Amino acid sequence: MPYLALPFDLVPDFIPVIGQLDDALLVAGALAYVVRVAGRDVVRQLWPGDERGLRIVLALAR
Repeated sequence: MPYLALPFDLVPDFIPVIGQLDDALLVAGALAYVVRVAGRDVVRQLWPGDERGLRIVLALAR
């Protein structure tokens, strides 16, 4: 996600709420894409975090 590392942003982060929301939506979209392309089983096998976090990610990827 090079977009998140860039010094400029579609909506600047100094704008309350909306500035961070565009980044969160981008990350959620990327995660949904990975789950859709790789499959839930692959994501489940490779997930480094806890079970609760995995459930949240898989629920958001629907």
